[in-house]
Amino acid sequence: MLDKNKVKLGIAPIAWTNDDMPDLGAENTFEQCVSEMALAGYTGCEVGNKYPKDPAVLKKALELRGMQICNAWFSSFLLTRPYEQVEADFIKHITFLKEMGAKVVGISEQSYSIQGTDKPIFEAKYVMNDAEWDRLCAGINKLGKVAKDMGIALTLHHHMGTVVQTEAEIDRLMANTDPEVFSLLYDSGHLAYCGEDYLSVLRKYVKRVKHVHLKDIRPAVIEKVKAEHLSFLQGVRLGTFTVPGDGAIDFAPIFDILADAGYEGYVLVEAEQDPAIANPLEYAIKARTYIAEKAGL
Repeated sequence: MLDKNKVKLGIAPIAWTNDDMPDLGAENTFEQCVSEMALAGYTGCEVGNKYPKDPAVLKKALELRGMQICNAWFSSFLLTRPYEQVEADFIKHITFLKEMGAKVVGISEQSYSIQGTDKPIFEAKYVMNDAEWDRLCAGINKLGKVAKDMGIALTLHHHMGTVVQTEAEIDRLMANTDPEVFSLLYDSGHLAYCGEDYLSVLRKYVKRVKHVHLKDIRPAVIEKVKAEHLSFLQGVRLGTFTVPGDGAIDFAPIFDILADAGYEGYVLVEAEQDPAIANPLEYAIKARTYIAEKAGL
């Protein structure tokens, strides 16, 4: 069981309103989203596209509901934009996070990403060459130092359709970055989606994991995505992902590995679905019940 004194439970707004496909959940307001998060028993969340941009306004809305921000996605372009430009955008981003009381930032390298395109997710992923690997790892180390100096832990979100997706890519990333300034955002669903051993990755790097996304999968939908050469977003619409306790992943071993390592920080339910099909509050409660049973949170 996870230690309630060290581990907090959050949920992502992407089940209510989807940043990549704004029509999904267009009818759901920010107030409904965070109210239902709190009603379902969560204390933390990430940032969605409908959240107020003013830290004071956002903080008040969350405090009224006993909620806080624990992370916000940052799209980095270390391979395709000047480092100085990326760093300037990054500093602005983590300044906001620090004002909100967050301790972690999750970045995703979006250079050459196909996650938001109509390209087939299993066939069209970009593979970096050695020079690009060197540039990415050097840039991450620099951003990590910037973040550490500002009191924020830098993590990278390995993600379907991006340049860091597979276990081998995660291995190379971790081997060539500084553990003093860079950690991993571990996501069970993205590793299971691409057929990797999600427990192997967690066992190897649990001491360098600073943020966790709890995402489940529906294998039948993934097989359809493969067979019909569909895109990542098409898969999401069909129901590739779901919440813990509703899909194929047994989360008990994940919780055990985290507990044995003394993990501290947030575990966060993140399962983008069509809210018209998968009612966000219903699924949030389903995940909350499952996590209470399996993790003791």
